[in-house]
Amino acid sequence: MGHCKHRNNSPKQFCQDMAFVSNGKLAGVAARKLEDAESFAQKYDIEKTYQGYQALFDDPDIDIVYIATPHNFHYQNAYDALKAGKSVLCEKPITISSEESQKLSLFAKEQGLFLMEAMWTYFLPAIQQAKKWVKEGQIGKVKHIKADFGYPMPYDSQSRAYNRDLAGGCLLDMGIYPLAIANYFTDEPMTNLHVKSHFAPNGVDNDVIMLADGETRLTLATSFQCKLPNLAYIIGEDGYIVIPDFWRASECSLYKLDDEIDSFSDQRDSIGLNYEANAVGIAIQQQLIEHPLMTHEMSLRLQKQMEQVKSHF
Repeated sequence: MGHCKHRNNSPKQFCQDMAFVSNGKLAGVAARKLEDAESFAQKYDIEKTYQGYQALFDDPDIDIVYIATPHNFHYQNAYDALKAGKSVLCEKPITISSEESQKLSLFAKEQGLFLMEAMWTYFLPAIQQAKKWVKEGQIGKVKHIKADFGYPMPYDSQSRAYNRDLAGGCLLDMGIYPLAIANYFTDEPMTNLHVKSHFAPNGVDNDVIMLADGETRLTLATSFQCKLPNLAYIIGEDGYIVIPDFWRASECSLYKLDDEIDSFSDQRDSIGLNYEANAVGIAIQQQLIEHPLMTHEMSLRLQKQMEQVKSHF
């Protein structure tokens, strides 16, 4: 596996978790500056380093590329990797528009290559356990989904989080997680959407509340202003499920009224990115071009929903 790096934490965490992956290994790392790639490679015991991403894409020993550059570069990086014959695991959001998402999906299919948005949350055992409880009818018909994800990010118009040119803002950066968890537990479109948004001095969104109405009601929020509880509640007619820190969930609990009747903890030693990496390895061995748990259609759906939210800004 090759890897394009950027200054966020996720590449470091991803590389740490590759130690827990049995069907793949880190073969190379690319950065714009060779010395950056070299110091990163030393830390994570990566054999090869490349100056510039194209050199990595052109290496015949690389099967799949993990992309974790700033959001606005995802489309071009993923396109170039696919064009060079590599499968791609691309950090979320996979692109910054539904149009880009559609184009990328189409190109991956034309190339006959695997492409997936790195929605690692969907691959976590606790999230899958929660879904199992829902499927078993443990909470009855799902009526409400409440989820929020926020951390205080000090304002700096040049930082990746707030930089307009890098597609900054809390909706794309963190808000994709509450939307993703809602989509994992309901197939309904977001209807009668209400959005309350707040903006940093440069006009980038730094706090967003989303309410949607339907058979299942959604109450979702994301913020750069403060730490939110970062919980997901899946609430049904007969009970509810609580998932603490749902975006990186390691546990979940099942309630009937006030009583906790079941709970699950995965007791993992990893951060949790290994489940996604392992699943991608299996999918590529099976010669799939998308993963049934995180399809191209789901990526497109999330892009469209974020556009829907932005239209209310």
